[in-house]
Amino acid sequence: MVTADFVIRHARQVLTCAGPAPRRGAAQRVASSISDGVVASRAGRIVFTGSETEFQGSVQATADAVIVDAGGGTVVPGFVDPHTHVIYAGDRREELRRRLAGATYAEIAAEGGGILSTVRATREATEEELIESARPRLAEMLRCGTTTAEAKSGYGLETAAELKMLRAIRHLAGSQPIDLVATFLGAHEIPREYRDRRQAYLDLLTGEMIPAVAGESLAAWCDVFCETGVYTPGESRAILEAGARAGLRPRIHADELAASGGSDVAADVGARSADHLLFVQPTSADRMAEAGVVATLLPAAAFYLKLGRFAPARMLIERGVAVALATDLNPGGGFTPSMPFVITLACFGMGMTLEEALVGATINAAYSLGRDGDLGSLEPGKLMDAVIVAGEAVDLIRVGAPAITRVVKNGRVVV
Repeated sequence: MVTADFVIRHARQVLTCAGPAPRRGAAQRVASSISDGVVASRAGRIVFTGSETEFQGSVQATADAVIVDAGGGTVVPGFVDPHTHVIYAGDRREELRRRLAGATYAEIAAEGGGILSTVRATREATEEELIESARPRLAEMLRCGTTTAEAKSGYGLETAAELKMLRAIRHLAGSQPIDLVATFLGAHEIPREYRDRRQAYLDLLTGEMIPAVAGESLAAWCDVFCETGVYTPGESRAILEAGARAGLRPRIHADELAASGGSDVAADVGARSADHLLFVQPTSADRMAEAGVVATLLPAAAFYLKLGRFAPARMLIERGVAVALATDLNPGGGFTPSMPFVITLACFGMGMTLEEALVGATINAAYSLGRDGDLGSLEPGKLMDAVIVAGEAVDLIRVGAPAITRVVKNGRVVV
């Protein structure tokens, strides 16, 4: 008999999302339901997942154990958000108002808005200001059930400012409940001062920034915005290969605004994740499937940017690509902290089933960050990260309804 110091009982259903990762094709629909379920942990790690009857015969709660009554609700794994730009300074809500009045993302960027607007504000901010401005955003994410998130740099576009962002991420990772996984995105845009000497910025990225980031162990991943008018496929490949030589694993913004070749670069360099993919082609999807690249889709970004389409999730799933979901929380086009809202858009905008979307927001998202050994499913040995939903799992997609009653992180109720 195992002992437990934290137990969730009286759940009408536990959707464990247990099993090998990533989930592809038909396997992405398997959320592994347990009726009348119980999840128990000790020292923050799950020791039991099963029915109430099985629990009574195999688990002994310690005298000081915390017992949480799910109240007949549903328990799902804590959400993993594998693509965010949560660290930044400044305010671009005026751009949102302009988009609502008909201006396009490209028009706003050409006039000095967009990413470069946030770059100016972020360069001027102190590390402490970046930390404190991010705390409310992370608190909102936590209330929406996110227990682990990726966090990118990319609004510095100079060595000191990029390092400042990554140090802020490191500080926040140890001072609030959400686990943060850092990604270096110095290749988010070409800074204005390098527009006439592009190669000099590429040399700065590969010769100074990446070694500095790796030298301080500030990031696990290296990312690049491979898009028409930003970084070419050849430039993206060179940057990601330089990152890999320094120990930063590759992921990539790909095919968001056009079929820019980013998904093929992802396959070429063995990226763990290619993100956005609104314009990914079937042949490129096949290459991603063969190379084991996860498609991390961001329907809330397409929604808020008014792009008029969503990524082809059904095509990707049918071609054997594992699909993950993320918010793309950012100051210009990612205005939601909510993974349940992303799940809703995945179901109604991209044709995913609820089970496919849940797997995409948990175990596949964890795999996209290389954290599936610890996160993304409710099974023994993994961290006790869970979300308790009032009612059934489908209530997560009732936008605006307070469906989440509790959020658990490392065997502790944090919401």
